[in-house]
Amino acid sequence: MSTNEQFYIAQVAEGSAVPTLLCGHCRSILSRARIFRNEGENEREIECNTIGLCSADDCGAVNCCDAAMARIDNPEQLFGIAS
Repeated sequence: MSTNEQFYIAQVAEGSAVPTLLCGHCRSILSRARIFRNEGENEREIECNTIGLCSADDCGAVNCCDAAMARIDNPEQLFGIAS
């Protein structure tokens, strides 16, 4: 994996009833199934604890979700809700 991989900063969807993250590149909703901790077999060479991969057909961006997760009252809830 290249250390020059470009990544974006995920955003929190304002006014959403459940915690929802948006792609920092195309603003599509990041699927909870594609948000994971940056460790083990999912590890990327970026300084970020939580990664979100955009599943939009014309995007596919790698998003750092740390700042967005910090804005959620209970960030673990994001991992507990099925997409």
